[in-house]
Amino acid sequence: MGRVNDPNTPSAHETDLGDPLAAFAALRTDEGRALLDEVRDVAPAEELAAATRLRRTHPAPLVSAALAQARLRTRAAAKFGAEDAARMFFTPNGVEQSTRASVAAHRAESFKALGVRSLADLCCGIGGDAIALARAGISVLAVDRDPLTCAVARANAEALGLADLIEVREADVTDVDTSAYDAVFVDPARRGGRGRIFDPEAYSPPLSWAVGAALAAPLAALKIAPGIPHEAIPAEAGAEWISDGGDVKEAVLWFGTDTPASHRATLLPGGASLWTPLATMLPDPEVRPVGRYLYEPDGAVIRAHLVAEVAARVDGGLVDETIAYVTSDALHATPYATAYEITDRIPFNVKKLKALLRERGVGILTVKKRGSAVEPEELRRKVKPQGRNAATVFLTRVAGAPTMLIGHPAPPPAKH
Repeated sequence: MGRVNDPNTPSAHETDLGDPLAAFAALRTDEGRALLDEVRDVAPAEELAAATRLRRTHPAPLVSAALAQARLRTRAAAKFGAEDAARMFFTPNGVEQSTRASVAAHRAESFKALGVRSLADLCCGIGGDAIALARAGISVLAVDRDPLTCAVARANAEALGLADLIEVREADVTDVDTSAYDAVFVDPARRGGRGRIFDPEAYSPPLSWAVGAALAAPLAALKIAPGIPHEAIPAEAGAEWISDGGDVKEAVLWFGTDTPASHRATLLPGGASLWTPLATMLPDPEVRPVGRYLYEPDGAVIRAHLVAEVAARVDGGLVDETIAYVTSDALHATPYATAYEITDRIPFNVKKLKALLRERGVGILTVKKRGSAVEPEELRRKVKPQGRNAATVFLTRVAGAPTMLIGHPAPPPAKH
């Protein structure tokens, strides 16, 4: 699709900008692109003054659309990077639901490593995954049923120089024949008018349809919510939970690979990957007294139920049978958990904690919690940390009892 700048394209002054598609098309005219450049660096506090000034020479709806797009680009920079976000186009739902670029790139490289050269991206949204796949050299059919979303996806493929590898098709994904493609990727909508959808069968399309489409393809991946009940995962699928910078971003069900019925935790940006077949997963670790070190497993490890595998790597056990904190007397290097050296263990008591922190001159306080109803900010207000020293407080349970563990990040273990 060429840029909307030929002589036959209506100008913004000749277009009904009340229609979302028309408003978006107007942003891609010469006038719209110039306006986008002009509002790129407008701060939120300056928007009203900028809008008043620009409406003297541009249609008011076009000015509003440009300012809204500028805000979306600013929001999208966290997911797509500032350079790409400044050239791309977005919708509010597109920014909210699109895959983070680092996660999409990881998945695209996984497809590439599996020999995929062509792929049908069903429920493509604004094209975040299609972009990553195309950058990996994969030819993509990107399908969505919403006309505006498709227009945005086409514009993004063009803006990033990937239009030759991405075909965007407006259609219901359930009507698309994917038999000509090496693989299928499905990203069902998991948000509705009332917010996040937790029932997989309430996804659009339902998870059962997506699984059927995956099983019919030579290779497939389904993007799902990280909190999906494990009993809802088909036996034919290998499940991967992905975190980026310590935050769990999504889960993916892989079909047609040589690792079915398995769980994997992948940690970005480093790419460390902990994998085990379901048949050989370790039993829950034993509960042990709190040792010198506390290990906080990455969220992807916890979601994948691989805490026992991490505990085995650090010669550790659990502080409580219901809490995913691992304790050990030994310090081991592992990418799958953050190690802390524990200096104090006290029953939950705010006054005692406040006195201890004051005695130690702790003014930089990190509060973590697992298995506690107390909110970190509430505790910080009560203890009023003051001083130059730093400490980490864990609000948790130890052998069933509410407990405070005080410590600090452990230094890297010495190399021998």
